[in-house]
Amino acid sequence: MLRFVTTFLLILVALFTLEMLNPVQEHVITPFTSLLAHLSAVLILPFDNSVIAYGKILQFKDSGFAVSIEAGCNGVEATIVLIAAICAFPASWRARLTAIGLGFLAIQVINIVRIISLFYLGNWNLEYFSWIHLYLWPALIMLDVLVVFIVYLRYLSKQTQPRETAVG
Repeated sequence: MLRFVTTFLLILVALFTLEMLNPVQEHVITPFTSLLAHLSAVLILPFDNSVIAYGKILQFKDSGFAVSIEAGCNGVEATIVLIAAICAFPASWRARLTAIGLGFLAIQVINIVRIISLFYLGNWNLEYFSWIHLYLWPALIMLDVLVVFIVYLRYLSKQTQPRETAVG
């Protein structure tokens, strides 16, 4: 357990430090965050053509209400926590990379739902928007990370269990 916690913390600090570097922000994080805004708009447009995206902004054309997807709202930090946990736990690199890929997708699917729901909620009621944005969704995103990690651990435990064979 001590090895896991130490490795987890070291990877966490390294990845958060890497994320904060200006070149990483400029060439990876900002374009990725803009992609989230545009993907959210693409998913909304078949149902509501009053939505536009530019940069990291998602906006209603008619009311002018907009949300800006900022650091902490793009799922990158949650993904870093998941990567650190997966890499700190002993397993094959194939299993780790598969879990990281699937976990990233799970986090981003939930995050897109989060972005779209907050976009509509903010246009409707800013008081509810603030509370849900600051308290409910961060907990749900981290719960998603925990669930993905637990599913990964269950998968690993099934891979290491001895297989029983029937003797006739």
